[in-house]
Amino acid sequence: MAAPGSGWPEDPATAATPVASDAAAVREFAATAGSVGELAARQSVCRACERLVAWREEVAATKRRSFAAQPYWGRPVPGWGNERPRLLILGLAPAAHGGNRTGRIFTGDRSGDVLFASLWRCGLAARPTSVAAGDGQRLISARMSAAVRCAPPENKPTPQERDTCAPWLAAELAELQPWLRVIVCLGHFAWQALWPQLTSAGFAVPRPRPAFGHGAETEVHGGGTRSLTVVGCYHPSQQNTFTGRVTDAMLDAVFTRARELAPDSTTEE
Repeated sequence: MAAPGSGWPEDPATAATPVASDAAAVREFAATAGSVGELAARQSVCRACERLVAWREEVAATKRRSFAAQPYWGRPVPGWGNERPRLLILGLAPAAHGGNRTGRIFTGDRSGDVLFASLWRCGLAARPTSVAAGDGQRLISARMSAAVRCAPPENKPTPQERDTCAPWLAAELAELQPWLRVIVCLGHFAWQALWPQLTSAGFAVPRPRPAFGHGAETEVHGGGTRSLTVVGCYHPSQQNTFTGRVTDAMLDAVFTRARELAPDSTTEE
């Protein structure tokens, strides 16, 4: 496991970053971070969910045979990308041998390969691949995050783990809202997890909550003239891409639409 401040590329934390050890501490540390960078640092050292901590660290110690010679991150994977984004891409949780290995969300696994290739084609990523932190990849006026920050067993966090992690997302949305115009939710879990946190960040969420679907769009409004559009997208999992439920063209259509909804997203801010 990568110790905070030990030199892992793009590690936002230091040895002095406060560590949340329970749900109450998550709420406190998320609310008092004060900046996107400090929030990412605090996300990256959280130890509030005993089951998830044990699993992510076990995976980092035992490793997959094909990655046996590589170090594993083995910590929560924080939000990554532009700190003033027009677009936020929200996923479920890091993959055990993807983000949990590399320390960057959607990096080092097949889902990320498909996702970053689409983002590059749509002008939202500097490169078509994302293989490791520090590889030179960058997002263009976009940011990535997850509803749950630790790799869960069988890729299934419990409702309690989702709720314990939720303040990290709420705080991230609050920090990003002056610039954010579009959120693309990758999969039903991310779609469902987002709505309560939008409410916490001061947005008026429709009731009943909108149904998830590929290409589904819902506009939500905050105070004053603030508004953003939430867009649904099938998750680029291996199961979905291998069966054709998600194709390159389908992903490109979603991210092309996201650029239309956030017209400044092709320029650095």
